[in-house]
Amino acid sequence: MDKVVATALEAVADVPDGATLAVGGFGLSGVPNVLIQALYERGVAGLGVVSNNCGALESGLAVLLAAGRIARVTGSYIGANKEFARQYLAGELEVEMIPQGTLAERLRAGGAGIPAFYTPAGVGTQVADGGLPWRYDGSGGVALASPPKEVREFDGTEYVLEHGIRTDFALVRAAKGDRHGNLVLNKSARNFNPLAAMAGRVTIAEVEELVEPGGLDPDAVHVPGIFVQRVIALTPEQANAKMIENRTVSASAATGTVSG
Repeated sequence: MDKVVATALEAVADVPDGATLAVGGFGLSGVPNVLIQALYERGVAGLGVVSNNCGALESGLAVLLAAGRIARVTGSYIGANKEFARQYLAGELEVEMIPQGTLAERLRAGGAGIPAFYTPAGVGTQVADGGLPWRYDGSGGVALASPPKEVREFDGTEYVLEHGIRTDFALVRAAKGDRHGNLVLNKSARNFNPLAAMAGRVTIAEVEELVEPGGLDPDAVHVPGIFVQRVIALTPEQANAKMIENRTVSASAATGTVSG
Protein backbone atom coordinates (compact mmCIF):
# COMPACT_ATOMS: atom_id res chain seq x y z
CA MET A 1 0.00 0.00 0.00
CA ASP A 2 1.42 3.37 -1.04
CA LYS A 3 0.97 5.70 1.95
CA VAL A 4 2.78 8.71 0.49
CA VAL A 5 0.84 11.99 0.59
CA ALA A 6 1.85 14.86 -1.66
CA THR A 7 2.01 17.69 0.89
CA ALA A 8 2.06 18.27 4.63
CA LEU A 9 -1.16 20.29 4.40
CA GLU A 10 -2.88 17.35 2.75
CA ALA A 11 -1.48 14.98 5.36
CA VAL A 12 -3.02 16.93 8.26
CA ALA A 13 -6.17 18.08 6.45
CA ASP A 14 -8.51 16.02 8.65
CA VAL A 15 -7.00 16.97 12.03
CA PRO A 16 -9.88 18.81 13.76
CA ASP A 17 -9.96 21.39 16.51
CA GLY A 18 -9.66 19.68 19.88
CA ALA A 19 -7.77 16.65 18.54
CA THR A 20 -5.20 14.85 20.67
CA LEU A 21 -1.70 14.48 19.22
CA ALA A 22 1.30 12.35 20.18
CA VAL A 23 4.33 14.23 18.86
CA GLY A 24 7.80 12.75 18.51
CA GLY A 25 11.10 14.44 19.16
CA PHE A 26 13.49 15.03 22.02
CA GLY A 27 14.59 18.63 22.45
CA LEU A 28 15.32 19.73 18.89
CA SER A 29 16.09 16.22 17.63
CA GLY A 30 13.58 14.34 15.50
CA VAL A 31 10.85 16.97 15.74
CA PRO A 32 8.22 16.85 12.93
CA ASN A 33 8.53 20.59 12.25
CA VAL A 34 6.99 20.52 8.77
CA LEU A 35 3.82 18.77 9.91
CA ILE A 36 3.55 21.09 12.93
CA GLN A 37 3.87 24.10 10.63
CA ALA A 38 1.12 22.67 8.43
CA LEU A 39 -1.20 22.46 11.45
CA TYR A 40 -0.34 26.07 12.27
CA GLU A 41 -1.17 27.17 8.72
CA ARG A 42 -4.52 25.36 8.89
CA GLY A 43 -5.42 27.23 12.07
CA VAL A 44 -6.23 24.11 14.09
CA ALA A 45 -6.79 25.00 17.77
CA GLY A 46 -7.71 23.52 21.15
CA LEU A 47 -5.20 20.71 20.75
CA GLY A 48 -4.24 18.21 23.43
CA VAL A 49 -0.56 17.41 22.95
CA VAL A 50 1.44 14.49 24.35
CA SER A 51 5.17 15.05 23.91
CA ASN A 52 8.37 14.97 25.95
CA ASN A 53 8.65 18.75 25.73
CA CYS A 54 6.64 21.50 24.06
CA GLY A 55 9.13 22.97 21.61
CA ALA A 56 12.27 25.05 21.98
CA LEU A 57 13.83 28.10 20.33
CA GLU A 58 10.46 29.09 18.83
CA SER A 59 10.37 25.87 16.82
CA GLY A 60 8.39 22.65 16.90
CA LEU A 61 5.37 22.72 19.18
CA ALA A 62 6.41 26.17 20.41
CA VAL A 63 4.93 27.50 17.15
CA LEU A 64 1.47 26.21 18.08
CA LEU A 65 1.91 27.11 21.74
CA ALA A 66 2.79 30.76 21.03
CA ALA A 67 -0.28 31.03 18.80
CA GLY A 68 -2.56 29.81 21.58
CA ARG A 69 -3.49 26.65 19.70
CA ILE A 70 -2.66 24.16 22.49
CA ALA A 71 -5.13 23.62 25.33
CA ARG A 72 -3.43 20.78 27.19
CA VAL A 73 0.08 19.34 27.39
CA THR A 74 1.07 15.94 28.73
CA GLY A 75 4.85 15.88 29.01
CA SER A 76 7.88 15.51 31.21
CA TYR A 77 10.00 18.61 30.58
CA ILE A 78 9.28 22.33 30.40
CA GLY A 79 12.90 23.44 30.02
CA ALA A 80 13.64 27.02 29.05
CA ASN A 81 10.33 27.57 27.25
CA LYS A 82 9.27 30.84 28.91
CA GLU A 83 5.98 31.07 27.01
CA PHE A 84 5.05 27.58 28.22
CA ALA A 85 5.70 28.64 31.81
CA ARG A 86 3.79 31.89 31.36
CA GLN A 87 0.68 30.22 29.95
CA TYR A 88 0.78 27.51 32.60
CA LEU A 89 1.07 29.92 35.54
CA ALA A 90 -1.53 32.25 34.02
CA GLY A 91 -4.10 29.46 33.87
CA GLU A 92 -4.21 29.47 30.07
CA LEU A 93 -2.75 25.97 29.68
CA GLU A 94 -3.50 22.67 31.35
CA VAL A 95 -0.35 20.66 32.03
CA GLU A 96 0.11 17.09 33.21
CA MET A 97 3.74 16.50 34.14
CA ILE A 98 4.86 12.86 34.14
CA PRO A 99 8.20 11.19 34.94
CA GLN A 100 9.98 10.77 31.62
CA GLY A 101 10.23 6.99 31.74
CA THR A 102 6.58 6.72 32.72
CA LEU A 103 5.58 8.93 29.79
CA ALA A 104 7.55 6.73 27.42
CA GLU A 105 5.94 3.57 28.75
CA ARG A 106 2.43 5.06 28.74
CA LEU A 107 2.81 5.80 25.03
CA ARG A 108 4.28 2.37 24.30
CA ALA A 109 1.59 0.62 26.34
CA GLY A 110 -1.17 2.50 24.55
CA GLY A 111 0.24 1.51 21.19
CA ALA A 112 0.62 -2.11 22.28
CA GLY A 113 -2.98 -2.34 23.48
CA ILE A 114 -2.03 -2.45 27.17
CA PRO A 115 -4.57 -0.39 29.14
CA ALA A 116 -2.48 0.15 32.26
CA PHE A 117 0.64 -0.95 34.13
CA TYR A 118 2.30 -0.58 37.54
CA THR A 119 5.56 1.31 38.08
CA PRO A 120 7.53 2.34 41.19
CA ALA A 121 8.24 5.79 39.70
CA GLY A 122 6.32 8.43 41.62
CA VAL A 123 5.33 6.36 44.64
CA GLY A 124 5.31 8.52 47.78
CA THR A 125 5.01 11.74 45.79
CA GLN A 126 2.17 13.84 44.38
CA VAL A 127 2.46 11.79 41.18
CA ALA A 128 0.76 8.97 43.10
CA ASP A 129 -0.93 10.87 45.93
CA GLY A 130 -2.49 13.55 43.73
CA GLY A 131 -2.39 17.31 44.14
CA LEU A 132 -0.10 18.24 41.26
CA PRO A 133 -1.39 21.49 39.72
CA TRP A 134 -2.78 20.69 36.28
CA ARG A 135 -4.20 24.19 35.87
CA TYR A 136 -3.67 27.39 37.82
CA ASP A 137 -6.35 30.03 38.28
CA GLY A 138 -4.11 32.91 37.17
CA SER A 139 -3.85 34.30 40.69
CA GLY A 140 -1.45 31.78 42.18
CA GLY A 141 -4.12 29.29 43.21
CA VAL A 142 -4.74 25.83 41.80
CA ALA A 143 -7.89 25.53 39.70
CA LEU A 144 -7.45 21.84 38.84
CA ALA A 145 -5.21 19.30 40.56
CA SER A 146 -4.26 15.76 39.65
CA PRO A 147 -6.31 13.00 41.26
CA PRO A 148 -4.78 10.29 43.44
CA LYS A 149 -3.78 7.07 41.68
CA GLU A 150 -4.09 3.47 42.76
CA VAL A 151 -1.03 2.20 44.65
CA ARG A 152 -0.51 -1.52 45.14
CA GLU A 153 2.17 -3.62 46.78
CA PHE A 154 4.00 -6.42 44.95
CA ASP A 155 6.64 -8.49 46.77
CA GLY A 156 7.04 -5.82 49.42
CA THR A 157 7.39 -2.88 47.03
CA GLU A 158 4.75 -0.29 46.26
CA TYR A 159 3.81 0.53 42.68
CA VAL A 160 1.51 3.15 41.19
CA LEU A 161 -1.00 2.36 38.44
CA GLU A 162 -0.47 4.34 35.23
CA HIS A 163 -2.73 4.22 32.16
CA GLY A 164 -1.63 3.72 28.57
CA ILE A 165 -1.99 6.70 26.22
CA ARG A 166 -3.79 6.66 22.89
CA THR A 167 -4.21 9.80 20.77
CA ASP A 168 -6.27 10.69 17.73
CA PHE A 169 -3.19 11.45 15.64
CA ALA A 170 0.58 11.17 15.91
CA LEU A 171 3.21 13.30 14.17
CA VAL A 172 6.71 11.85 13.82
CA ARG A 173 9.92 12.43 11.88
CA ALA A 174 12.28 9.82 10.46
CA ALA A 175 15.63 9.83 8.69
CA LYS A 176 14.36 7.34 6.11
CA GLY A 177 11.02 5.85 5.20
CA ASP A 178 9.48 3.82 2.42
CA ARG A 179 6.09 4.00 0.73
CA HIS A 180 4.70 1.34 3.06
CA GLY A 181 5.40 3.49 6.12
CA ASN A 182 8.41 1.61 7.48
CA LEU A 183 10.69 4.10 9.24
CA VAL A 184 14.37 4.32 10.18
CA LEU A 185 15.33 6.84 12.86
CA ASN A 186 18.68 8.41 13.65
CA LYS A 187 20.29 8.39 17.10
CA SER A 188 18.39 10.49 19.72
CA ALA A 189 15.43 10.86 17.33
CA ARG A 190 14.63 7.29 18.41
CA ASN A 191 13.83 8.39 21.97
CA PHE A 192 10.16 9.30 21.50
CA ASN A 193 9.30 8.99 17.80
CA PRO A 194 8.68 5.20 17.85
CA LEU A 195 6.51 5.53 20.96
CA ALA A 196 4.50 8.43 19.55
CA ALA A 197 4.04 6.52 16.29
CA MET A 198 2.61 3.55 18.18
CA ALA A 199 0.22 5.66 20.27
CA GLY A 200 -1.52 7.49 17.42
CA ARG A 201 -4.63 6.04 15.84
CA VAL A 202 -3.58 7.86 12.66
CA THR A 203 0.17 8.34 12.44
CA ILE A 204 1.72 10.77 9.98
CA ALA A 205 5.45 10.63 9.30
CA GLU A 206 7.67 13.18 7.61
CA VAL A 207 10.80 11.52 6.23
CA GLU A 208 14.09 13.10 5.22
CA GLU A 209 14.69 10.43 2.59
CA LEU A 210 11.95 8.45 0.85
CA VAL A 211 12.96 5.08 -0.60
CA GLU A 212 11.06 2.49 -2.55
CA PRO A 213 9.76 -0.71 -0.90
CA GLY A 214 12.69 -3.05 -0.40
CA GLY A 215 15.10 -0.14 -0.02
CA LEU A 216 15.32 -0.53 3.76
CA ASP A 217 17.14 -3.31 5.56
CA PRO A 218 14.36 -5.02 7.56
CA ASP A 219 16.72 -5.37 10.52
CA ALA A 220 17.24 -1.58 10.54
CA VAL A 221 13.54 -0.63 10.69
CA HIS A 222 12.61 1.05 13.98
CA VAL A 223 8.91 1.66 13.27
CA PRO A 224 7.07 -0.97 11.20
CA GLY A 225 4.68 0.38 8.60
CA ILE A 226 1.67 -1.12 10.39
CA PHE A 227 1.88 1.83 12.81
CA VAL A 228 2.05 4.49 10.06
CA GLN A 229 -0.87 5.61 7.90
CA ARG A 230 0.62 8.57 5.98
CA VAL A 231 4.08 9.56 4.78
CA ILE A 232 5.35 12.83 3.34
CA ALA A 233 8.78 13.24 1.75
CA LEU A 234 10.68 16.34 2.82
CA THR A 235 12.54 18.53 0.38
CA PRO A 236 16.35 18.66 0.80
CA GLU A 237 15.97 22.13 2.30
CA GLN A 238 13.40 20.92 4.83
CA ALA A 239 15.46 17.84 5.68
CA ASN A 240 18.59 19.91 6.32
CA ALA A 241 16.91 22.65 8.39
CA LYS A 242 18.21 21.50 11.78
CA MET A 243 18.83 23.82 14.70
CA ILE A 244 21.34 23.70 17.56
CA GLU A 245 19.91 24.61 20.94
CA ASN A 246 23.16 25.44 22.73
CA ARG A 247 26.28 25.93 20.62
CA THR A 248 29.48 25.54 22.63
CA VAL A 249 33.16 25.53 21.70
CA SER A 250 36.25 24.59 23.65
CA ALA A 251 38.45 27.28 25.18
CA SER A 252 41.24 26.49 22.73
CA ALA A 253 38.89 26.81 19.75
CA ALA A 254 37.56 30.12 21.02
CA THR A 255 41.03 31.62 21.42
CA GLY A 256 42.51 30.08 18.31
CA THR A 257 45.17 28.15 20.24
CA VAL A 258 46.08 24.56 19.55
CA SER A 259 46.55 21.97 22.22
CA GLY A 260 48.37 18.76 21.64
